[in-house]
Amino acid sequence: MTDPIALKIAGAPITWGVCEVPGWGAQLPVERVLREMRQLGLTATEFGPEGFLPVDPADRAAVLRENGLAAVGGFVPVVLHDPQRDPLPALQSELEAFTAAGAGVVVLSADSGLTGYDERVELDELGWTTLLTNLVRLRDAAAAVGVLAVLHPHVGTLVESEDDVERVLAGCDVGLCLDSGHLLIGGTDPVALAQAHPERIRHVHLKDVDAATAQRVRRGELTYYQAVQEGLYRPLGQGDVDVRSLLRSLLAAGYDGWFVLEQDTVLQLLPEDGEGPVADASASADHLRQLAAELA
Repeated sequence: MTDPIALKIAGAPITWGVCEVPGWGAQLPVERVLREMRQLGLTATEFGPEGFLPVDPADRAAVLRENGLAAVGGFVPVVLHDPQRDPLPALQSELEAFTAAGAGVVVLSADSGLTGYDERVELDELGWTTLLTNLVRLRDAAAAVGVLAVLHPHVGTLVESEDDVERVLAGCDVGLCLDSGHLLIGGTDPVALAQAHPERIRHVHLKDVDAATAQRVRRGELTYYQAVQEGLYRPLGQGDVDVRSLLRSLLAAGYDGWFVLEQDTVLQLLPEDGEGPVADASASADHLRQLAAELA
């Protein structure tokens, strides 16, 4: 189907426990995270949360270059639904760092305005209209400087459930970040989404998920944070996401973007060198490469 060497595989700092949520867990230093990504043969990374990489655009680009990694882009939570808040100025300042580092994708989430991902608010019609309008505005602003903006359906945001995803698909033409984990947790089959709307999938975050733990999140028995601590995410091939079928569907549809290996992790303590998240990341990278070779 495709030459496996052509797959563009990138890392994400959250796989190493680096997260923007206050109190998330122990945070590994940037030098170690980037070094371990390169040791796994990854060629690029998303930026991670504010403060992980240098804020100055030139310095950020230099750190990535010195570590032999290209810049994919990054995750940017934005409040899209509030008529009293304009999200465009904040995004435009973020885009300076994207263009300076040569990053091509800004991954937007419809932030609730609350802290963390354990609560969300329900939108009225005005909220939905505002969200969709702002989403298109931000997509166009990013495109004006050569950056692709996609929306990431995400647990604890305003686009989480299958109904939310369908409303976005019907209400605008903005592309999606297909996150196999967050979609499944929110009730959307990621394989079915890729098959039904291949033209809308513009970026991919690959996760594997323990379905039983995900169901407990949907039922409200666990918060998202608690679920991550209890092993919600698994290395690719060790959970309940049909990663093989998902990859087959994406490649058959001509997807040629990034495959970002991303499994949210909470670290209680800083692991010794060579231990910790790098082992799970290595297993995920190996599994993806094996699948790509089998599907070629």
